[in-house]
Amino acid sequence: MDHLDQRAELGEFLRSRRARLRPDDVGLPDYGRHRRVPGLRREELAQLAGVSVAYYTRLEQGHGQNVSAEVLDAIARALRLDGTESAHLNHLASPRIRNRRSRARRPQQVRPGLRSLLEAMDGVPAYLVGRRQDVIGWNPLAAAVFGDFGAMPPAERNLVRLVFLDPATAELYAEWECRACEVVSNLRMYAGQFPDDEQLSALVGELSVKNEEFRRLWAAHTVADNKTHGVKRLRHPLVGELSLSFETLTLPDDPAQFLVTYHAEPGSPSADALRMLSSWTAPSPAAAPPASPSPPSSASAQTSASASAEQQG
Repeated sequence: MDHLDQRAELGEFLRSRRARLRPDDVGLPDYGRHRRVPGLRREELAQLAGVSVAYYTRLEQGHGQNVSAEVLDAIARALRLDGTESAHLNHLASPRIRNRRSRARRPQQVRPGLRSLLEAMDGVPAYLVGRRQDVIGWNPLAAAVFGDFGAMPPAERNLVRLVFLDPATAELYAEWECRACEVVSNLRMYAGQFPDDEQLSALVGELSVKNEEFRRLWAAHTVADNKTHGVKRLRHPLVGELSLSFETLTLPDDPAQFLVTYHAEPGSPSADALRMLSSWTAPSPAAAPPASPSPPSSASAQTSASASAEQQG
């Protein structure tokens, strides 16, 4: 399979959103009759959206073509979709958006100015995320906190893959379940925009085969944009617990790239831990760490952002 089946994705998304609603959620009477499937029936959803049952059935089966914006809005309201879910529905149902997006597959590059910016962020772990949540740029402190990206093959520098297939990354996140749901929901959102991305299809296929939890979360069809800010709680193998605030910034000249930065509250134990990690990754020999525990290798620090431009598109 070299791309996701867009018609199947549309039908599965609609069924998953319909299944989470009950008649009393949307003001319909529930006469207590036995329901063979959870959630609203197709005829109930069609009634709420103001379309025929036959039309909605064709849409849910992936046979709808050139659905009007008004009909999609009516279905989104009937399904109680939020703004992100409504946008995802439009991506899945609109051939115009799909065809335009499928052509946007030029390899992503990290601008030299961005590489310099990453390296200049002293004491601030930062990395650059591209399509499919590939890590395409980072600074030495990010490698010290989140893993030695430079030692990984380019195809493995992917946040979703690391969360589900790398034991060290899974152990790093104190709230792993939340992180797992977050990265899958972000990947689902991307899949609606780039259904013909062959590398996306390969990634989803690999993770579906190798990880049961990924299969469950992917089948839930939850979608979400990247969080713009928040707090991550980490369990670092060298410096212990970290509580880091993050900011996610979309690049104006490439909306498919996100700069993610982390910082600790001044004077906190996490700030002290970051300073310790930063001293270990500094190029000066005077900043060498104590004999135990062993710090991240100097090779990790030196590969950082300057090697990241080799990342595939």
